[in-house]
Amino acid sequence: MKIKCPKCKDVAELSPDFAFVRCEHCNLDISYGDYVKFVAHNDITYSDILGDYIPSTEGQTHGTLDEWD
Repeated sequence: MKIKCPKCKDVAELSPDFAFVRCEHCNLDISYGDYVKFVAHNDITYSDILGDYIPSTEGQTHGTLDEWD
């Protein structure tokens, strides 16, 4: 699938299994997860994208090892 390269803004290729993103123009070669992080941290339009995947932890505690089964 063709997507926009976050580094050079040219056309990059997303693998069919969403494993990696490659751009022949600037030699970008990263995992899709790293691509999402790169875009989220460098493009103001998508700056809140990671928040959609992180549940709120307000009011929660980590617990102790004794509580683990």
